Parts: sequence; C-alpha cells; structure tokens
Amino acid sequence: MITLSSRELPAAERFGWFCELVARDMAPHDLITEHVSDFPASATLLSLGDRIGVSSVEFPTMQSIRTRRLIGRSDPELWVLALVVKGRMQREQGGNHVDPCPGDLVLYDTSQPYWASIATDDVAQSIVLHLPRHTLPVPEQALRRLVATALPSRSGVGALLSGLLSGLVEQGPNLEAGQTPRLASAVVDLATAFLTSLSGADGPETGAARKAAQLHQIKSFIRARLGEPGLTPTDVAAAHHISLRALQYLFREDGRTVGQFIREQRLERCRADLTDPRMAGRSVAAIAIRAGFSDAATFSRVFKAHYGTPPGEYRRSHGEPHQRNAAGRPG
Repeated sequence: MITLSSRELPAAERFGWFCELVARDMAPHDLITEHVSDFPASATLLSLGDRIGVSSVEFPTMQSIRTRRLIGRSDPELWVLALVVKGRMQREQGGNHVDPCPGDLVLYDTSQPYWASIATDDVAQSIVLHLPRHTLPVPEQALRRLVATALPSRSGVGALLSGLLSGLVEQGPNLEAGQTPRLASAVVDLATAFLTSLSGADGPETGAARKAAQLHQIKSFIRARLGEPGLTPTDVAAAHHISLRALQYLFREDGRTVGQFIREQRLERCRADLTDPRMAGRSVAAIAIRAGFSDAATFSRVFKAHYGTPPGEYRRSHGEPHQRNAAGRPG
C-alpha cells in the first residue's frame, strides 16, 4: 500500500500533481476546480495484482470529465466502482444521471465519456475499485445499463462489498504480499455477484465468461508462485475456494491439466532466465530452483524433453552472445 499527499509539494504544484496521479492511477481526465493555486489532496493506493486495485482519494470541490479525445489517447479498459465516503456527487454517463450520497456505490466505464461533479465544504472522499474488463464475467451491454445509476449499497451484497472496500483501505498497511491474490479473488467474486444480480445477466453467456475470468485469475496466481516448490493443484484449489475436481475441470476445458500448466510455466521461466544476460552469474541449478524445481537432474531431463536440448547447452547456444554483448565484448 502506498500513501501520497499533495501537501508535501509547494501549493502551486499540487493540482498538477493530482492530475498526473489520476491519469496514472486510472485514466486521463480534464479536471476543473477553483483550487488550482492550492489543491490539498491525498491518495492511498492498494494494488491487488493483475491491474486490480483499490484507491482511497481525498480532494476538494472539482469537476471531472472524460472525453472521447482522452479515451482515444489512453484507455485502460476498466470498470470502476466508486464508494462515496464524503461529499456530494453528480455523475452522468451513457444517458444516465445519478446524485449519489455518502455510502452509495456508483459504476462507471473508462471506455465511454462521462462527467462528474464533486462538491464539499471541506474535503470529499471516494474509495474506488478498479476492475479490468476481463475480470468481470458480465456482458458489457448489461453493465452499461448500470453506469451512473443508483446501486443498492445499504443491505445485501452491496453492503458486503462496501464493507470490504472500506476494510481493505483500513487494513492495507497490515496486509502481507502473499495475501493479495486471495483478496483479489474475493473482491472480484463479490463485485461479480453484486453486478450480476443487478444486471439480471445470469445466462449461459455469463457462465462461460465467469469460467474464463476465473481461469485467468488462477493462472495469474500460479505464475506469481512458481518459485514455491510445494505448489500443487490442491494448494491452488484451496486458495480459490473451489474443489480439486472443479479446478481440474476448468483446466480440462483449457486443454491441459493443472500440473502440466505449472510445469510449462516453470520451464518457460527457466528458458527465459537462461537467455537473460542479467542471469549470467547464476548457475543452471540456481535458475531451476528459482522457478520451483527442487531436483536439478529432473529439471535437466524435463527441459531436454520439452525444448530438445539440455539447459546448459541451450544457454550456450542462445544466451552467451547476448551476455558477451552486454559485457562489452565482441559477440
């Protein structure tokens, strides 16, 4: 978790800093405010991996506009859920208009133009959930009907989601790096349940999209833990709160087993490291251990079976020219 504040800068530089922060953390916007000469703002940023993030942002009265010109310049393709904590807001998108109050949730889409006005007597605050498009297994047309509308957040799943977002901001400094993939999965699952129930989209198309999104999350989880020799399909299933049979079914539809995917990813990491000049000082055995192989002999045999040559020979034929060039010697 990172906490940033404009108060660390001279007053005249604070608004420009905030504009750059918004553009970098979410997407470029045209921001309009009466506080250009001194813009007191702060942001707490929590990354959960795979471009999923939670941000708590405090700022004075302003307007925020995302135009087609800005979308054409840069579009991270995010669905954004904003929890209004303090201040009064108006938002327009897709022909919809909403005036959310503190405690309300609002959905918007970075790929479509929108306008927002935030008014406050002091400092406004929003907690914002960034969800890349591929993580939400709900048809886009169904979600677009929900943008800039009143979303129920005082009871049911909406209240659970609001509480989770607030809790992540509050407990962010106490979270360990290894916990974020599980938290990302929980956030996406809860947001999906919330938006699916509101959109009425729960047919075969949604089910297939949900499976695809779940498989993507699981693969990202595996890639982040390749260095753990004890990583097993059972561990992966438990981390995602599904049965081993359900996990195997997801990968069977992908054309391979979970174990095959883990081995392929470990071999690919080793192959990349063997040709990386920055790894020139590491032995083949060290590279194998870094990727999660506990037995150098087994690694050498599996690598040769997959790539057609032993790892040491592969390194000599693919890596050494790059390493000589990187060291400044003739290649």
